[in-house]
Amino acid sequence: MGLLILLGTFAVGVVIGAPVAFAMGIAAAAAFWFEGFPMLITFQRATAGVSVFSLLAIPFFVFAGEIMLHGGIAKRLVTLASALVGHLKGGLAMVNIFSSMLFGGISGSAVADISALGSLLVPVMKERGYRPDFAVNVTVTSSIAGIVIPPSHNMIIFAVAAGGGISVSKLFLAGVLPGVLMCCALAVAAWILSIKHNYPAEPFPGWAVVGRAALDAVPGFFTAVIIVGGTLSGIFTVTESGAFGAIYAVLLTKFYYRSLPYAAFRAAVIGAVKTTAMVMILIAFASSFAYLLALYQVPEKLSRGLVTISDNPIMILLMINVILLILGMIMDMAALILICTPIFLPIAKGLGMDPTQFGIMMLINLGIGLCTPPVGTCLFVGCAVGKIKIEEALKSIWPFYLAILAALVLVTYVPAVSLWLPSILE
Repeated sequence: MGLLILLGTFAVGVVIGAPVAFAMGIAAAAAFWFEGFPMLITFQRATAGVSVFSLLAIPFFVFAGEIMLHGGIAKRLVTLASALVGHLKGGLAMVNIFSSMLFGGISGSAVADISALGSLLVPVMKERGYRPDFAVNVTVTSSIAGIVIPPSHNMIIFAVAAGGGISVSKLFLAGVLPGVLMCCALAVAAWILSIKHNYPAEPFPGWAVVGRAALDAVPGFFTAVIIVGGTLSGIFTVTESGAFGAIYAVLLTKFYYRSLPYAAFRAAVIGAVKTTAMVMILIAFASSFAYLLALYQVPEKLSRGLVTISDNPIMILLMINVILLILGMIMDMAALILICTPIFLPIAKGLGMDPTQFGIMMLINLGIGLCTPPVGTCLFVGCAVGKIKIEEALKSIWPFYLAILAALVLVTYVPAVSLWLPSILE
């Protein structure tokens, strides 16, 4: 009965449109009340959820990404991507995907990717004869590279949700190859569609222009180098790397590029505060929610339920993927990481899957959810930027879904895709 109250109250909160964090908090409070626990327990568990030192890295990561967004780094990355791949068939689509791969690895945010690159590239693509839905779909689906390619604050959330036994630096390394693989799959899909619709290629500007664009963009890359490299080398902790990365981003955009006026800095600070507040509230109440799921033995019961359907590891992993894909369509990513990790990670470990591999698999799954209705944040933002209806985008987005799903299948069933790089560098 207590589990029914917990899940029922949460479901009602989501259906009526309450923020997911508060839906989880109210559901947890109702379940604690039913079980006879003092209401104080709800807030004690919530406080314990955010009293984790590694979570201090999240505001620094988010702030660095906001500075990159408002400080003009995106334009320099687009220039570099255009010089490198713009001459291919459907050149601006390739530029869009390659820019997302570069910018996502710096900002770590899919929404920031769409806001920065979409506003730059989608209007240009439409002017050059690309269909609006194609331009939006390329932008939306490639934006989730920022979730998988480090640095990504979602990786920190996963590490915390997994109980703190997973190395963030190993997660960073594990995300590189799957992220690049996913972008390559999207590029192939875009190239095929570009041939079908005869989209234009841009003229190659020459290696001198490529060199100048690279030199102009390289300082921006050092933000990611400081964060990821500092963590992997052991010079900094994850939190210290995030702090130094944020300081470097401010100094770079303010004094080197001179592209960070006060208004842009203020917008970056406000954006970082809002995002950090949302994430921390979510983590706090999800901690209470997850405590009750463990109390009611949901992970064990679900594991036994999946095994009764099939004892084949391939089928069990397929079912986990399908469940995550469906949940990703109706809930926010951070909330799902916090709720689903304690449930599905023990099952995956029981099948012999490395926790790091499972983490990357989960991030790609939930990243797809950001591109699907009804709660597809990236899809909504992309359609707003491209000024088209969601229905119009959905009619032609399926080739890009297939490309990401192909990468997901490889990550799920080929451990080397995510574990090879950590095995040789960590």
